[in-house]
Amino acid sequence: MNLTPFRKGIIFAVSGYLVWGFLPIYWKLLGAINPFHILSFRILFSLMLISCILFIMKNFSWLKFFSDKRKGFHMTLAGILLCGNWGLFIWAVNNGYTIEAALGYYMNPLISIVMGLCFFRERLNLLQWIAFGIVTAGVLIVTAITGSPPWISLGLAFSFAFYGMIKKTVKFSALESLGVETLVVTPIALMLLFIPFGATHTDGFFNLQTMSYMADLPILTLILIPFIGLASSLPLFLFAKGVKMIPLSTLGFCQFLSPTITFLIGVFLFREPFPMHNFIVFGCIWAAAVLYIISFNIKPKPENP
Repeated sequence: MNLTPFRKGIIFAVSGYLVWGFLPIYWKLLGAINPFHILSFRILFSLMLISCILFIMKNFSWLKFFSDKRKGFHMTLAGILLCGNWGLFIWAVNNGYTIEAALGYYMNPLISIVMGLCFFRERLNLLQWIAFGIVTAGVLIVTAITGSPPWISLGLAFSFAFYGMIKKTVKFSALESLGVETLVVTPIALMLLFIPFGATHTDGFFNLQTMSYMADLPILTLILIPFIGLASSLPLFLFAKGVKMIPLSTLGFCQFLSPTITFLIGVFLFREPFPMHNFIVFGCIWAAAVLYIISFNIKPKPENP
């Protein structure tokens, strides 16, 4: 069956978001590992997996990405945004903030559609504008109630929205872009392995003993570590394929799938607390999501001849 590029993009995007939705379970199983070390493994194992695939395909052009300064800058920025997003999400899940992480990925589609308007001149209809206004109101209300904005949610939402925008502007294949992104942040990954977090100044900035605790990890955890690269790269590969085939506004619509799964996992599987103010912000988010979905079924009126 021949599929149009748009339909292929939808399949890739939905598949990627399904994997992302269930990833908190995987990170929770790795909870005995320092979150910074998990982030380091995500970067290094992803680079190893992707580079091996590209080398087998005899594709070496991605290693010359800095020959184009503009492209090199964009890919470096994408890698940094990806690294920050990965690290924040891992920390949130393993410190009991899965629900707040889900909130961030609920916000992200609405931020993406506004970025589509600002940077790619994608048009929004009235319902989409109202949806964005409702989300903004929800964040402001929670900020007023709690005394601080939902920083984890906002950090995840904006980092991934900007990442998606950059991915749309750079002409790299999905695998090539992932290879470059993980390559440029490899120095950060190596530093994270040997920085003694929580240690005293007498231990020095780098300490080769920082990973010694891993010898006592459960067998299941050790078995899961080598699959970190696949768990990280597969949804990103699917996302990177989809983002080039569909508008940012449509991509935002697909993304509601991932935070819904993550939210349900946080509430029913991880049994995280759900304070009253969360009902306000999630109520706003869900109302905005419904309006946004409805907006896709409203066809513009034909212009008068």
